[in-house]
Amino acid sequence: METILVIDDDDQLRKSFCKLLKEENYAVIGAASGEAGLEVAQQNRLDLVILDMRLPGMNGLEVFKKIRAMDAKLPVIIVTAYGTTEIAIEATKRGAYDYILKPFDVPEMLSLISQALEAGYFMRSPVQMDASPQAQSGDAIIGQSKSMQMVYKAIGRVSQTDATVLIRGESGTGKELVARAVYQHGVRSQKAFLIINCVAIPENLLESELFGYEKGSFTGASQRHIGKIEQANKGTVFLDEIGDMPLNIQAKILRLLQEKKIERIGGEETIPVDVRIIAATNKNLEQAIEKGTFREDLYFRLKVVTIELPPLRKRREDIKSLVSHYMEKFSNELHMDNPGIQTEAMKRLIGYGWPGNIRELANLLQKVLIFNRGAPVSVRELDQIIGGNEGLVAPEERIEFNEIRGWVSQKLSHHPETCSLDDFVDTISSIVVEEALKITNGNRSQAAKLLDVSRPTLHAKIDKYQIRLKTEIS
Repeated sequence: METILVIDDDDQLRKSFCKLLKEENYAVIGAASGEAGLEVAQQNRLDLVILDMRLPGMNGLEVFKKIRAMDAKLPVIIVTAYGTTEIAIEATKRGAYDYILKPFDVPEMLSLISQALEAGYFMRSPVQMDASPQAQSGDAIIGQSKSMQMVYKAIGRVSQTDATVLIRGESGTGKELVARAVYQHGVRSQKAFLIINCVAIPENLLESELFGYEKGSFTGASQRHIGKIEQANKGTVFLDEIGDMPLNIQAKILRLLQEKKIERIGGEETIPVDVRIIAATNKNLEQAIEKGTFREDLYFRLKVVTIELPPLRKRREDIKSLVSHYMEKFSNELHMDNPGIQTEAMKRLIGYGWPGNIRELANLLQKVLIFNRGAPVSVRELDQIIGGNEGLVAPEERIEFNEIRGWVSQKLSHHPETCSLDDFVDTISSIVVEEALKITNGNRSQAAKLLDVSRPTLHAKIDKYQIRLKTEIS
């Protein structure tokens, strides 16, 4: 359970906010002054600080500076009124994760908290390389195959340089873990590490998220916003799925790499920044260049060092070690004894094609363990979970698929005027999210892990589908 410190002198606001966060399954500590908050920070291991700028005695910026001195990797969200916006911007320039204006929108704040906690985890949790299958602390890159040995060597060599790195591989092969390993073993490991997923952020928001904007630069820009690249000055920015980045933003990234400068949207000031760029993609960039969807000059700037991650089907000798690792990891997370796995079940896993690579394997094992009753995992349990491969789907699961097909067919045949692909997807998605929350008794962190999505994504789905469970407190 993540621990959040809330520093705010408004007793009513602080207490109600702490209550809200506890309902979201966070451990929360409140402090009415900067001095009290610093004392809490010295005595507890925190995962996030939410800091009001206007405090009695020591002001918010002074408190922030002292927190940064204690732990430079502890994310801090600034809460500010319009009168202290400039101070909040200054704190963001100095490394605060972000700031939000009072009065804030609760879903927006919860999403920001999830993102900040995730960023803090990535910075502070070590990624073990070539770890034993029993490795339990932090995350680990598992595998003894020849192709993985080459990956470990590449990480070791590039980490001690400041070179731009391009990580290539199919979805689910572990590109983010490799990026974190490069950061954590590198010369900027004590500075910020921020992740930008170029697919997850809508195109019209991606530019402002990366580069920031000036007040009045577009409708809704009520104050200056510092972008992630400027915020990560002296640190590292990981651009995930860069192959999907729009061409106009590619041009700005190229300038950043060439000149070490950026401009905020609507600004005339050229801002010098010193960041290391690590990029990743599952796309064939050479084909994208031929199609005109990716800049050739940016391609050559990015591939100073390239790390190729092999798909799981091409390193089957590592599957046994990966299974052992995830069985141990998820058993601990679920507070259960590791049941082990039958020999025939292990053979089935080794022989499977794994289109989703390691992510699919981990997701499968987590689901299997949630429903496991203590006996070694069997072939039948695997077949009941793995979908999409007709040879591995159990008969009763085929019946459920046929029921879904029948419902879809009936809707299309009898009510075509009210049907759209998005409606069908939303209906199925809402059921999946609701069932995941029921299985995890409303624990959103566990539900997000079960569905293999981030907490912000899960929060967005819950809000979109207006899902409310009995386990949630009004």
